[in-house]
Amino acid sequence: MAAAGAILALAADRFTLEWTHSVTRTQWEESWVAGPEGLHPVEARIAGPGAGMEIPDGAWRVPGGWRYRVQVPPQKLVVLASSGATPSGWRVCAAGQCHDLALAADAPVRMWWGARCA
Repeated sequence: MAAAGAILALAADRFTLEWTHSVTRTQWEESWVAGPEGLHPVEARIAGPGAGMEIPDGAWRVPGGWRYRVQVPPQKLVVLASSGATPSGWRVCAAGQCHDLALAADAPVRMWWGARCA
């Protein structure tokens, strides 16, 4: 992952990405799998819908919100951009550690999968 000249490498093939919706201020969390095909979001947990982000068909109710399977193919590059209205940046958690990613409207976060280092 890279943002504003900083790089964060995660030695994990699974991670979660969390953020707060800019309008409704509800919590969103996605589970991702990383591999040679790219980054693949597999499941999401949301407290409720937000402007431009509705609860999809097939979602099921859980305590505190909704869960659903994400129907998006693996992505070679994921760009997290900020509207400038979000109260915080993103949080990435993998292998028991979490990292807060800076929030900057002019410096999007870029995420991609890379081959293992020797």
